[in-house]
Amino acid sequence: MNVRILPSAQNDLSEGFAFYEKQQSGLGAYFLNSLFSDIDSLKLHAGVHRKIHGSYRLLGRIFPFAVYYEIHAGTAEVKAVLDCRRDPKWIQRKLKHS
Repeated sequence: MNVRILPSAQNDLSEGFAFYEKQQSGLGAYFLNSLFSDIDSLKLHAGVHRKIHGSYRLLGRIFPFAVYYEIHAGTAEVKAVLDCRRDPKWIQRKLKHS
């Protein structure tokens, strides 16, 4: 399956990178490598995850982030990459606007 990261998810990844890079130099790159590895797993496993708020949700293996995606015409489209520690209502609103 093909995987496409939508601009909204790219922005989420950039924000996560900035947050972790501020905590410690190099941690932002580790964050991105980890999340891109999780996203890359969708090539084989897209569609097996639980649906939350209308989108599939893949939980990150290392960082407390969730990858929200939808499947259209054989492509897993990543629409958001959100911090699981956020208020669930905030996550729901964010997903509606992604």
